[in-house]
Amino acid sequence: MRLFLSSYRFGGHSAAFVELTGPPSDLAVIANASDAWPAAARESSLRSEFGPLRALGYRPAELDLREYVGRPAAFERELEGFGAVWVRGGNTFVLRAQLARSGADEVLADRVRRGSIAYGGYSAGACVAAPSLIGVEDADDPGEVRHATGVDPVWTGLGLVDFSIVPHLNSVLDEQNSGHATVQRLRRAGMDCHGLTDDQAIVVDASGTRVLGS
Repeated sequence: MRLFLSSYRFGGHSAAFVELTGPPSDLAVIANASDAWPAAARESSLRSEFGPLRALGYRPAELDLREYVGRPAAFERELEGFGAVWVRGGNTFVLRAQLARSGADEVLADRVRRGSIAYGGYSAGACVAAPSLIGVEDADDPGEVRHATGVDPVWTGLGLVDFSIVPHLNSVLDEQNSGHATVQRLRRAGMDCHGLTDDQAIVVDASGTRVLGS
């Protein structure tokens, strides 16, 4: 299994992401965490995502989960052309709902566990890799899900790791400065979790799990 999970983009560790994926090639970008945003804002965020990826040598292309609702086989066929997937930030609950509606959750989880694709994700894209989304509501509004997707929020994650992730510690992106309180709340509840600053990343590969950055 090959995972790169960060708080904001590469967290200063782009070389580790390249090492994890192998030589840069075609890369699938999933931007559905921003589906609750106005169309212009969503498009702008997607364009801004492509620049840093292209600078590393990747050839990014969006796989829009809205085009695969109820069509997991079609999503799986489309994914065959990619060696890695990059899942950007936004609203974790909206992303999780779109993964479920398209069946991409099961397809991705299976391929990642088999080692046939590398998974990179930041913020929402990292949080959704956990077993549970409990705690994410401190930063992301589950109330946006029904308006954006027409379904109710899903509170289980993909289970690619056995811990929760709390991004944006000490970050301007944590406007309410809720991250540390979330980490403490989850740990009091007996849940394993990792809090990440925007300079940190978690890498999971054959050698185990390690946190990059201080």
